[in-house]
Amino acid sequence: MNQKEHHYLIIGGAGFIGCNVADHYLTRRKDVTVLDNFHRPGSRQNVQWLKQRHGSRLHVVEADIRRDSLLLQNAVERASVVYHLAAQVAVTTSVTNPREDFEINALGAFNVLEAVRQSRSQPIVIYSSTNKVYGKMDDLMVEEAHGRYGYRHAPCGVNEARPLDFHSPYGCSKGAGDQYVIDYGRIYGLQTIVFRQSCIYGPHQFGIEDQGWLAWFSIRAMQGLPITIYGDGKQVRDVLYIDDLISAYEKAVERIDRTAGQAYNVGGGPANTLSLLELAALLKRHFPAGLEYGFDNWRPGDQRVYISDIEKAKADFGWAPVTSPEEGVARLVSWLKENRLLSEMAKPEQAAGAVA
Repeated sequence: MNQKEHHYLIIGGAGFIGCNVADHYLTRRKDVTVLDNFHRPGSRQNVQWLKQRHGSRLHVVEADIRRDSLLLQNAVERASVVYHLAAQVAVTTSVTNPREDFEINALGAFNVLEAVRQSRSQPIVIYSSTNKVYGKMDDLMVEEAHGRYGYRHAPCGVNEARPLDFHSPYGCSKGAGDQYVIDYGRIYGLQTIVFRQSCIYGPHQFGIEDQGWLAWFSIRAMQGLPITIYGDGKQVRDVLYIDDLISAYEKAVERIDRTAGQAYNVGGGPANTLSLLELAALLKRHFPAGLEYGFDNWRPGDQRVYISDIEKAKADFGWAPVTSPEEGVARLVSWLKENRLLSEMAKPEQAAGAVA
């Protein structure tokens, strides 16, 4: 697909993933608009960084997708590709404030789709979903080997044929958006793609207790502050460095003839996994004092394993991760050290480490 004529609208473009996507296209001298409500800590600093790097080529719209329909519609009209990355991202927050979680994730996605449906430009829509749409997956047998958990009978991980099973308000709200995006492609003929993402990490990620665990562990190690691990630390996730996620986005847009209307599980896959204890050990290479941690009881619903089967993405648009966890964590730590004041925006009183 010819990208020269594209205008990229990045909704949630001041967040971790969004500002990296914006920088990717701006560096290639593409036309980019960031739309964000600047609610999350660090979001204004992320946009300031983009402005310093790219100047007036960056267009910024301050708006809330829950209520600013005219600003949203105007931004969509200019776009040929829309990245919908804005979200409430923490399970615990969704439990304490389910209405806000619903309005941001479910209603927000609906509003974006309606703006696209009613637009003249009919842009491609990329939706950032989550592996949480698959629920607890209690039927998958998990075993412990070599100090970590793994699937007994699913060596490639979880694929897209897995039935959806929403757990928690967050799972429901993101799952509703996920299904709306697919159905708007089916019913209205929009070119939509869903990415069910695993643990994404990298620069400009201000990890906190409830979300962004690789960045959170790394920030705490840099600060010399402890964390609490809920469970035994042998929980495993596949992890994906931000550059590899952006590569997947770009390749999927290029193959929109094949990817439209599809959902893809996108993570590090079986070759790029970490347990909590393995990340703590890895951080000792970068911080002499290591990462101090203690243990507490398992949290309800915490999965011992989640690993994405990424074979469908490989087959449909020729994508695979290229950044190992060792290399990706080294890049993240390097960025944190160079931007210590920014990274310390993470609240120091939050002393626990949850798994996304």
